[in-house]
Amino acid sequence: MGLASALSTALTGLNAAETSIDVIGNNLANSSTIGYKASAPVFATQFAQTTSLGSAPSGDSGGTNPSQTGLGVQVAEITPNFTQGTLQVSSSPSDLAIQGSGFFMVQGSTGQTLFTRDGEFQTNSQNQLVTSTGDSLLGFGVDKDFNLNTTQLQPLTIPLGTSSVAQATQNVTFQGDLPPTGAVANQAQIIQSAVLGDSTYAAPPAGAAEDIAVGPQTAPTATVDLATAGSLNAGTYNYKVVYTTANGGESDAQSFSVTVPSGDTNVSVDLSNIPTDATGKYVGVNIYRTANQSTPGASPTYYLDTSLTNAQAAAGYTDKTDDATLQSSTPFTSATISGNYSYYITYTKAGVPESQPSPLIGPLNVTNDQIVLSNLPAPSGQYAGGQVRIYRNTAADPSTFYAVATVNSGTSFVDNTPDSTITNSASPGYEQLDFNGPAVTSNTLLTNVQEYNGVSYIKPFSVGTLSYAGNVGGTTLSPATLQVTSTTTVQDLVNFLSQASGIQPASADPTNPIPGDISGAAQGGIVLGNGQIQIVSNNGTANAVSIPLSAFQMTPASGAAPTDPTLNFTTTQAAKGQSVSTNFVAYDSLGIPVNVTVTMALQNVTGNSTTYRWFASSPDNQPTSGNSTAVGTGLVTFDGNGNVLGVTNDTVSMQRTNVASQSLQFKLDFEQVSGLSTTTPSLSVTNQDGSAPGTLSSYNIGSNGTIQGVYSNGVTRTLGQLQLANFTNPSGLVQEGANNFSAGVNSGLPVQGTPGTQGIGTVVSGSLEESNTDIGTSLVNLILASTAYRGNAQVVTTTNQLFDDLLTLTR
Repeated sequence: MGLASALSTALTGLNAAETSIDVIGNNLANSSTIGYKASAPVFATQFAQTTSLGSAPSGDSGGTNPSQTGLGVQVAEITPNFTQGTLQVSSSPSDLAIQGSGFFMVQGSTGQTLFTRDGEFQTNSQNQLVTSTGDSLLGFGVDKDFNLNTTQLQPLTIPLGTSSVAQATQNVTFQGDLPPTGAVANQAQIIQSAVLGDSTYAAPPAGAAEDIAVGPQTAPTATVDLATAGSLNAGTYNYKVVYTTANGGESDAQSFSVTVPSGDTNVSVDLSNIPTDATGKYVGVNIYRTANQSTPGASPTYYLDTSLTNAQAAAGYTDKTDDATLQSSTPFTSATISGNYSYYITYTKAGVPESQPSPLIGPLNVTNDQIVLSNLPAPSGQYAGGQVRIYRNTAADPSTFYAVATVNSGTSFVDNTPDSTITNSASPGYEQLDFNGPAVTSNTLLTNVQEYNGVSYIKPFSVGTLSYAGNVGGTTLSPATLQVTSTTTVQDLVNFLSQASGIQPASADPTNPIPGDISGAAQGGIVLGNGQIQIVSNNGTANAVSIPLSAFQMTPASGAAPTDPTLNFTTTQAAKGQSVSTNFVAYDSLGIPVNVTVTMALQNVTGNSTTYRWFASSPDNQPTSGNSTAVGTGLVTFDGNGNVLGVTNDTVSMQRTNVASQSLQFKLDFEQVSGLSTTTPSLSVTNQDGSAPGTLSSYNIGSNGTIQGVYSNGVTRTLGQLQLANFTNPSGLVQEGANNFSAGVNSGLPVQGTPGTQGIGTVVSGSLEESNTDIGTSLVNLILASTAYRGNAQVVTTTNQLFDDLLTLTR
């Protein structure tokens, strides 16, 4: 029994030695494997054969020990050694090492979660971090806003070269000097457009007839009527015959004389064949006569005798008027005009503004003559039932026209009014012609607006797109557009110009209202009056709005060629006051550049402080309605040392309704701006923290496992955070090959956590953990194991020899 047990005991020794050599060989084979943990066999004795249990001590005996013979050795376990391996610096940021306890969690090919200390990761075609065998590194990913999603583990990705990100501006820092010694900005620039007319009012048509007022060319046949009693006595009587218009105008006169023979008394004179007008310009005939020229003291002045219609004149006329009656009537006038004259006519009616003038009538050149206007058109439209007003220039000024008469339609008018009369400011009824016609109101449709350019009437607006690029403080604004429809009104244009020019009314800062202009003009606004658009800028020269002739462009929706409306804005008051402005570019959440202008104007100076008001405007503001470019205003106050004492508002707010980006809001930092007394004010932007879109160019992984992506625009964003796992008994893990472990029945459940927490080690990026195989110790242990193997083999040999000797004895 002894020799047989010796063989089996030696066999267990051989098996144990073989196991040791296997483990040591595996350790040496993996001495260069990243993250490998060397193992060591643990041996235990097998059951022993007991021949005596021994005896306890007694009064006459010291006792005996048990007598047992061992039956060999067994491998109790093969235990991995999870001590820290040496960290080796790597050039790749995806190479990771764990300093301390813990395991990387990876997703195996079948979806199971495995654990490894091998941190040699790289990105695959889907930008996922994977091991050399293709297992995906697990951790927390991020949502579209780069917020960590800590609800579940997922493969970590680093989308180099593909992911783009932008940084919305949150802070803008200024520097400069805003001295207290300049003029207070309390006078705004005021500009005013030409008068805009409303084309919906009817205007007189062209083609009103005109002619020189030619009178009768022949005299009546005059016969002394002795049979008809009258009041004429012997002597000579001078007559004049003129044509008359419906409104009392008269033509040139035809003169003739009649002599009553001596001795005749109390006779009459018959006039027959009285000439009448056949052209239709005149409606009747007036006859004038002098008193008897043979009567001593008789006046040579002609006197009106009677007024006849054309029909009455054709029937003849008998003159019976005595001298006394004649001299009590209206005297004959023979006023004439000389010069080069033209005419305009307008329509008038009570309660309706006077129409725009007709096309020019004339010119007519006359010398000591009269001018007749006939076939005057009948007022129509809003002026139906009204009258016609006639305007004429003077011989000395061909471009200024004065009213000379207001007549009914369908009549003729003979003009012999001297220039001195119509130009006399003290003479009522001779006002100057307003070429603009009825002025627009706020409700006038923009497509009905017309403008007189000195020669003709043009319509500057049509259905389409109106582009506007005015000027503020000497800087041309970015173009703003207004969609002109069939319902767009002048008030819409007024609102558009105010908003597009960045003008801020007093209500823009309810807590500290913007002060008004010292001239009494409404602070910061646009008003419409008498057909003119008046723009009142914000105070200060840097806020002065001007609108050059090239500021507008009208692109018709019909496809016609664009036009350049010229509303002829002129400056009626220049801006005064110290101010300064600066421009910078901010960025919205999509990285779209946003142009911003900030203007500082000196608002108030006291014995203790200096106050500047800032105005911010941006052509890229996109409100839900309108075209407002004003995006903020506030006050900056400096103390007696030139330091910022306080800021009432430091926030610029912009809307972005036409793009998918979020509303933009950022703060203005004036702390680096001084209020010291420099020669001139200055202002500039030293920093703004927004950025345009950039692509992921590099990344780094922190000790807590957070992956920070660095973009080409300088922005950093969190791309994810890897998670580590720890076990109560790491030695209980099951080796799955490829440097991976899985949880075993004796390892305990994995404790997941962020690196550096819950006793879990930290992550070292750009490093790899080398194998912890101790080659020297392994070689010594290899010698010991091989010696043990040879020793056990010798036991087998010795036992075999003893068996041979025993067999020899039997023979």
